[in-house]
Amino acid sequence: MCQIFAGQNPGRYESVTRRLRLNGQSTSIRLERAFWRILDEIASREGMTTPAFISKLHSEVLELNGEAPNFTSLLRCACTIHLGEYERDEAARFAAE
Repeated sequence: MCQIFAGQNPGRYESVTRRLRLNGQSTSIRLERAFWRILDEIASREGMTTPAFISKLHSEVLELNGEAPNFTSLLRCACTIHLGEYERDEAARFAAE
């Protein structure tokens, strides 16, 4: 089991910093490369660029909660939610066949 996790390519979990604008403010977000790939995929599915998607998500969090504490953790959790939905969609597709 550990080989599956420990044996992964180090580039997958390398930290990558991207600069973007959140609600007009220039900022940087540092996430592991694997999370950036997932966010890129989510944004693409939404018909948006990744910075536009993240900015929209940030605006919605501010609207709902008044603040966005630990926004990078929120992004990671959004990725896990997305992966869970993908797994459910795949399971439903196979069950329908």
